Amino acid sequence: MEKIIKIFDTTLRDGEQSPGCSMNLKEKIEMAQQLERMNVDIIEAGFAAASPGDLHSIQEVSKSVRSCTVASLARAHRGDIDKAWESLKYAVHPRIHVFIATSPLHMEYKLKMTEEEVVKATGEMVAYAKSKCEDIEFSAEDATRSNIDFIVRVFDTAIKAGATTINIPDTVGYTTPDEYYSFITAIIEKCPALKTVDISVHCHNDLGLGVANSIAAIKAGASQIECTVNGIGERAGNAALEEIVMALKVRKDILNADTKIDTKQIFRTSRLLSRITGIKVQPNKAVVGDNAFSHESGIHQHGVLNNRETYEIMTPESIGLDTNKLVLGKHSGRHAFNEKLIHLGYDDLSQEELDEVFKKFKELADKKKDVYDKDIDALVLKQKMDVPQIYELEKYVTNSGNIITSTTTVAIRKDNEVFEEVATGEGPIYASFKAIEKVLGREMELEDFSLSSVTEGEDALGDAVVKLREDGRVYTGRGLSTDIIESSIIAYINAVNKMLYSKISRGEN
Repeated sequence: MEKIIKIFDTTLRDGEQSPGCSMNLKEKIEMAQQLERMNVDIIEAGFAAASPGDLHSIQEVSKSVRSCTVASLARAHRGDIDKAWESLKYAVHPRIHVFIATSPLHMEYKLKMTEEEVVKATGEMVAYAKSKCEDIEFSAEDATRSNIDFIVRVFDTAIKAGATTINIPDTVGYTTPDEYYSFITAIIEKCPALKTVDISVHCHNDLGLGVANSIAAIKAGASQIECTVNGIGERAGNAALEEIVMALKVRKDILNADTKIDTKQIFRTSRLLSRITGIKVQPNKAVVGDNAFSHESGIHQHGVLNNRETYEIMTPESIGLDTNKLVLGKHSGRHAFNEKLIHLGYDDLSQEELDEVFKKFKELADKKKDVYDKDIDALVLKQKMDVPQIYELEKYVTNSGNIITSTTTVAIRKDNEVFEEVATGEGPIYASFKAIEKVLGREMELEDFSLSSVTEGEDALGDAVVKLREDGRVYTGRGLSTDIIESSIIAYINAVNKMLYSKISRGEN
């Protein structure tokens, strides 16, 4: 019998802890709904005790998804568990995820607890969580650097207290596949109670072995894999969801396992996360990288033209990458546009969103000859994730060249007033940013700025990403235009709007 592996996605929790990957509430809900479309089994929505904002976001995610289990992380503390349960009160399928460290290093230097104290806390806190929720996951943090006999005691205690899933994480990406396989099989052999629960693994990628270790764990008996889209996460990231899912799909012959994931949603999910975080996937990234299905070598091209299986072990269509990319032009009507949206999977847009996206499409079609699927994706995602526009670009004029100092005048609308300022700088984009700061009456800390094209061609949409930092938080703004200076200005203003929106959401002025 083929084994079905549960996919526990922690993009919204562990993934968001990656530097520069923070998401606002609207973005988290959009990402959660896409994970639901992809058919993940469990969405770890956050760490409720981290802040009131995190607790609220878990509640809102719980309201927005109905078919997935929603998990909330908690330390083995009563207060954390209370907050986790409060955050899950709207979830159809709630799960409290309790963790405590079990390695000698963590127990001595982080917890300052003895082995007996850790075992006692495990039993008491898992039982306390069980009194609130039926579905309880227990994790032994830094498990792979823990003593096997001790960790068996901890797991046995957690299962007796009511845990339904036991997680054996490689928290710091320390282990190797063969070692992990032996470690897990030894624990299962010494802890018979593990056969009554789901065995989960959570692998980090510090040595580039996150996916390999996850596959080794499945061979050892794991029935749940914890992972993130695009492999984002702390330090070097987590095991990548798309790589694990497609490895199981392609190598069923030796792994005899699969998932319930709708693989045709993989590419769209990957691009959505990139759009939210502003972090592009490396071109040679497995499964979802731009080069994953590209063949430049003449020998490779000849082989693929005769039979795709010569150099492609999976098809672009299997991950939702439509090879028919050319779609619409300036003469395309509303019906054709709506049909294309449905084809791309955007069948949940409100009438207001449809009207606005169609308007933006017609504006774009007037500027470029051919509008591609990626263009439409970019327009729709921008519309769906836009926050209230406190500031909007009214117009700009720039004067630049290699023998003069660049000067930009920017006019920005706030409510019914238009504010105009002029600034100089080394290049028109830098001058534009300085003019915006004059309008705002404050200097902003620019964390990062990048420009790329959405598609190929001289008339391609310019996709600008601006990251602004304030009080330790990073806000990512994006702008789209065939004019790269305009797209950069829009991205900067978008980042400012997100900053203000987040402050309002947190109850700040």
